[in-house]
Amino acid sequence: MSGNRWQERRVLIAVVVLAALGAATAVVTAFKVTDPWAVGGAAVGGAVVAAVLGFWQERYKRLTARRDEIAFKLQDGCLVLPSGRLPTVAQLDDPVRLGVHPAIVLPGAIETKPPAYVPRDIDDQVRERLAAGGFVLLVGDSTAGKSRTAYEAVRATLPDHVLIAPHDRTALAAAIEHTVRAGRAVLWLSDLEHYLGTGGLTREHIARITSGKGHRIIVATLRSTEQTRLTTQSAEGDEATRSAGREVRETLEQAQVIRLARRFTASELERAQVRTWDERIASAVRQADEFGIAEYLASGPELQRDYDNAWEVGANPRGAALVAAAIDCRRAGYTSPAPRLLLEELHTAYLEAKGGHRLRPEPVEEAWEWATRPRRATTALLSPIPDAAGDGVAVFDYLVDRRQQEEGPLAQIAEPVIRAALEHVHDPDDAAQIASTTDQQGRYHLAESGYRTALTLWRQQLGEEHPSTLTSRNNLALVLKGLGRLGEAEAEHRAELEVCRRVLGEEHPSTLISRNNLAVVLGGLGRWGEAEVEHRVVLEVRRRVLGEEHPSTLISRSNLAVVLGDLGRLEEAEAEYRAVLEACRRVLGEEHPDTLISRNGLALVLWSLGRLGEAEVEHRAVLEVRRRVLGKEHPSTLTSRNNLAVVLGDLEQWEEVEVEHRAVLEVRCRVLDEEHPDTLISRHNLAAALWGLGRLEEAEAEYRAVLEVRCRVLGEEHPDTLISRNDLALLLGDLGRLREAEVELRAVLEVRCRVLGEEHPDTLTSRDNLASVLKDLEHLKEIPDPDFHD
Repeated sequence: MSGNRWQERRVLIAVVVLAALGAATAVVTAFKVTDPWAVGGAAVGGAVVAAVLGFWQERYKRLTARRDEIAFKLQDGCLVLPSGRLPTVAQLDDPVRLGVHPAIVLPGAIETKPPAYVPRDIDDQVRERLAAGGFVLLVGDSTAGKSRTAYEAVRATLPDHVLIAPHDRTALAAAIEHTVRAGRAVLWLSDLEHYLGTGGLTREHIARITSGKGHRIIVATLRSTEQTRLTTQSAEGDEATRSAGREVRETLEQAQVIRLARRFTASELERAQVRTWDERIASAVRQADEFGIAEYLASGPELQRDYDNAWEVGANPRGAALVAAAIDCRRAGYTSPAPRLLLEELHTAYLEAKGGHRLRPEPVEEAWEWATRPRRATTALLSPIPDAAGDGVAVFDYLVDRRQQEEGPLAQIAEPVIRAALEHVHDPDDAAQIASTTDQQGRYHLAESGYRTALTLWRQQLGEEHPSTLTSRNNLALVLKGLGRLGEAEAEHRAELEVCRRVLGEEHPSTLISRNNLAVVLGGLGRWGEAEVEHRVVLEVRRRVLGEEHPSTLISRSNLAVVLGDLGRLEEAEAEYRAVLEACRRVLGEEHPDTLISRNGLALVLWSLGRLGEAEVEHRAVLEVRRRVLGKEHPSTLTSRNNLAVVLGDLEQWEEVEVEHRAVLEVRCRVLDEEHPDTLISRHNLAAALWGLGRLEEAEAEYRAVLEVRCRVLGEEHPDTLISRNDLALLLGDLGRLREAEVELRAVLEVRCRVLGEEHPDTLTSRDNLASVLKDLEHLKEIPDPDFHD
């Protein structure tokens, strides 16, 4: 009997006993007992029992209400039998209900059963993992056969286990709770990306499910492109972003990952040959030189071919445009079924881009019929999935996978698509995912819209104080910081922090993250004394609650080191960085992302101390590891390369500096986009290199180009925009155009005084720069005009 069920029965027993005791007064009266002590005792006892009975009755009601709520969510949000009960593994004989792609139907055949299963090389490994228990994750391309392999392994190994398969994230909490209470259960999570992140599966959930008596296991599938997206987030950025990415990665690290190739091996093909009595297997084997068996059986290549051919003149270009819009909505983060109205609104742009009316597009009704018509499998390009939000469709994930493989998992989706998706979104998880994707791409205005939409929906659905609402508010504040709107960011962080303190307590991890983020914004505002106080308070709590070497404690020490450097206490900052670096090396390892962040921070302090040779050595060491571990084009690798080039600039190695900045700029333009903030940093630094090389006119052109983009993308008063304007002014001074330089510097000073305050270091720097230019102008007045003689 589970602990929760026994607790419920104990409460019920208490209610029954107390009810019996509460009847004592009635019994005394019925038997005409007149002894005043007996009557009085029964009355007093009855009053006490009545009070206690009320408490236990209320508790029993809460327990049964919780049980009923979980049962309702399970029945409504999970795979169940016609009776409404959860099935055992053996009771489910249709793998399609667990996410297996429907198989092709050959001409003239009437097939109702799935094709014969062709044993895969990994079968024994999967079944051994299932028998051992834990968290088993199958990773591979779309239509590689992940779900079918997992289904066959579960049926062969765990037929009597309860099967708990939530349809989506909304039923996940109830599914986890029931899995924990069960003695033997399989929690099935097809397309795991839908169950990660805010409100999703965590390592704590995994520990609850897989620990204790009984045999409970999590079985999940994940496409390779999604795994890449989830595990290659930049190690840079604020603590909340790093923490969220780390939580997802740590959740994935709990899994026993088993990879499944799309193409069959020689031994798998031999096993397929033995099963050619199934005409579908025989047909797939004939195509094995070109496609994987499972890929062919799921009609992946056929549907891809239909989609590609539909763009031909007079074919089904409007239907193809609807599919293209659905693919991009999914890639943008809209994981729920896309509303038909949204796709109709978007598809025109895709159609026009391919030729518009010259393609002779079909009517909209005909386009929908073509796109939603099942091919030789029961799979369609767009599968209708009506839900509470409207008449939605889900795009065949094979098409999404192919596009992501061609363009990369973080390739940008056009802004009109993002805006339209956010207008139609009903699920806050979708809005948050869209915001997160655009945030990673540096498209902060779109991220702001996404986080505001998610925040509004969470408030409506869960209330102001729910953790998901607070997370959205924190994310919004972080984007406001990225946009340079530090005052708004501070206000949001303070409001969120007040709720966290009141609801979660002073020492809750979310409260401490919120307080840390506030401290970072205070540092950006130049209020470094306040920032230091906040960082020290957070650090003290984390040391006491989490321990000296917990990753969050080390992040606090690292953030404190940043503030000490900003305060000019560089020796203290160096000591903190070295202490953090030593702990990271010992606890996390030499090549862990947090270790490299600390080493990079140390290099920056050494640079500030003027110890350029040491700074160069550290930056080169970090760059070497990041290149090897993360890859040449990872954002953190590019950051290291940029930082090294800055140090080389101070060493006046200008030719190498130009080469480095051009190389980083080329990759960032290609991978991130030409207007990404990191790309603009590279272009700005390239201008500085050209300046150092004496190519002042080229440097001016670069500075002006960067300034134009920053004004348009980030705004006139963003700190990065002001840096561009300040450096352009200094260059104009070197070019002898002192009046222009004066105008620019006065404009920068006015904004910095108003936005940052009179005493902010950047404001003081602006005053010094202006004073220098004014001094040069005065010097010109003292030079007498030349006297020319015939």
